[in-house]
Amino acid sequence: MKVLVINAGSSSLKYQLYNMTDESVLAKGLVERIGMDSSILTHKPAGREDVTEVSEILEHTTAIRKVIDILTDKENGVLSSVDEIQAVGHRVVHGGEAFKESALVDSASKAEIRRLFDLAPLHNPAAMMGIRAAESNMPGVPQVMVFDTAFHQTMPEKAYLYAIPRVLYKKYKVRRYGAHGTSHDYVSKAAAEYLDRPLEDMKIITCHVGNGGSVTAVQGGVSVDTSMGMTPLEGLMMGTRSGDLDPAIVPYVMNKEELSVSEVNSMLNKHSGLLAISGISSDMREITEGMEAGDANSTLAFEMYEYRLRKYIGSYAAAMNGVDVIVFTAGVGENSVVLRQKVCEQLTYLGVELDEALNAIRSGEPRRITTANSKVDVLVVPTNEELVIARDTHRIVLNSL
Repeated sequence: MKVLVINAGSSSLKYQLYNMTDESVLAKGLVERIGMDSSILTHKPAGREDVTEVSEILEHTTAIRKVIDILTDKENGVLSSVDEIQAVGHRVVHGGEAFKESALVDSASKAEIRRLFDLAPLHNPAAMMGIRAAESNMPGVPQVMVFDTAFHQTMPEKAYLYAIPRVLYKKYKVRRYGAHGTSHDYVSKAAAEYLDRPLEDMKIITCHVGNGGSVTAVQGGVSVDTSMGMTPLEGLMMGTRSGDLDPAIVPYVMNKEELSVSEVNSMLNKHSGLLAISGISSDMREITEGMEAGDANSTLAFEMYEYRLRKYIGSYAAAMNGVDVIVFTAGVGENSVVLRQKVCEQLTYLGVELDEALNAIRSGEPRRITTANSKVDVLVVPTNEELVIARDTHRIVLNSL
């Protein structure tokens, strides 16, 4: 079975085409600047040179048509016909409490996703545009929704409820949902496989740190707590997001600066985090360069980022009464040697003993970066959320036949 994986944003669309016989990626790419007359399609067929096209793409239906056209192109394509695509998997950020696992796209599931727009106003409407666009271009091809929140539906009430009037949960489902679930699921399983240990016997802390970031406590293979909350704003300090802060700051700043709800929401999501503290960038690579050049603000931004990440690791070790494995993944987690070093140097109380030579190695494969004597294994595991989506789509579609 060939499965097309789609991750639709409000003005972008990422795709990967899998051959599920061996889980190989036949092609992948990105459509950027949807809605403009200078949209960019970057197509990467396996084993061949990348292709870039610039054209007018005003909405997602046209974007997916362009993707299908290039996938079936005689020169740059990898398919002889669109009929070879037997299933489509979509990344959907928020599944609320309705979706504890991935689900087939049908009228009922689409209606439920629309009801969840308020919980993920930046993400779920975009996912719905991707679903409708795929239906328009590939009528009759089964589609599957794979949710970032589903992995965290195993959290107990004590972890997901907020200490606010219970009626707000009953009426509006105000609670912790988490995010990056496909990533936390994938890397925790990959860590257990790498170490050749039963996942059900392990306590794992997975650190998905990139421009957005979250930490999850995985005990016995299931999520028992995670740092993102009802929205992706809570938790770690991120590229442009504030992460945890005193809730009273919001009305205080709104009053002092005469900000609207929309303006303060934009401030916390788009103008905070590394960008706000450094004054330079939201990109950890540029922050690290600034720190190494002696820039005080970059140094402070890095130290705050590392400190908050380390605090969550410590709190989740307490939540699970121990930890066997700590996993770093995603853009920053996989690539920042100095961040991993600084975090691990302050986890010696847990028995972490970093091997600096192993930590400095750059590889696209799972690897251990601690010594043989370390009481806690620390791993770097490249995430693969698209593969999780492809696997779930493949499984669900086969089971539905």
